[in-house]
Amino acid sequence: MVTNWRQPELIRLIDKFSDGDGIHLTAIAGLKCIKATALSMKIPVVYEPSICLIVQGAKEVMLGDEVYRYSPSEFLVVSVDLPVTGQVVLASEEMPYLSLQLDLDLCEISELIPEVNSYIEPPALSARGLFVGNADVTLEYSLLRLVELLEAPEDIPFLVPMIKREIYYRLLKGPYGHRIVQMAAQGSNMQRISQVIEFLKLNFDKPVGIAQMIDVANMSPSSFHAHFKEVTAMSPLQYQKRLRLLEARRMMLAEAIDASNAAYRVGYESPSQFSREYSRMFGAPPIRDIENIRARAH
Repeated sequence: MVTNWRQPELIRLIDKFSDGDGIHLTAIAGLKCIKATALSMKIPVVYEPSICLIVQGAKEVMLGDEVYRYSPSEFLVVSVDLPVTGQVVLASEEMPYLSLQLDLDLCEISELIPEVNSYIEPPALSARGLFVGNADVTLEYSLLRLVELLEAPEDIPFLVPMIKREIYYRLLKGPYGHRIVQMAAQGSNMQRISQVIEFLKLNFDKPVGIAQMIDVANMSPSSFHAHFKEVTAMSPLQYQKRLRLLEARRMMLAEAIDASNAAYRVGYESPSQFSREYSRMFGAPPIRDIENIRARAH
């Protein structure tokens, strides 16, 4: 439902820069337009730090057993790389699901924090690495002005950095400012967990153990386990497994390699163990799962 004057323009622009269903890169780095004209299956993916604003339709994101649903004028903020399951739950040919995704530069946000008058010290406790919020007028308008630059490509190099900075400012000054500070502030518990996640991403094919993760986080063992689970809703080893399986699936789809090679390249020594864990996560053995995905794409 159209609730304000900004949404019709956002709907027009996202539809214009979405060439059919799917996720569409734009001329603005880190900005994607997303469109779906039908409900989707539950798709396991890794969400990177970003803000996603829905302008039409609705979506559900599952993190473990937790369900996050958001609809027009609501946004999802992801603060660390998270293996989740996403599903479009409201879409049709007449009223497609339309959303806008902008990658968040946590370094830029971190640099801006001291300049914001209402600086909030990050709390000692961690929080989930994603949350749903309501977009106020100022944030929605800033995002609209960013998307409008797609129709003025000559202005992109000059104006995009300023508008992104404004978006970060609006997030910091808004009702969810403490959550944004928590995810970007140097030395916060969430930022330490983020460093471990980045380490796991860079070394997903290596036998990284808990002791190494604790060293990277620079936390006590008990503190590390507690904060990691609070941020990701899973244990470090569960997270590592999901990351490896998602990367293996990506490799098989993008590089056309077989399951045994994919298993080896993401750190599995036993192809049979890889196949069992893959089936539990994706609902089918590797070969059948990849065949099903390719069949749906045609």
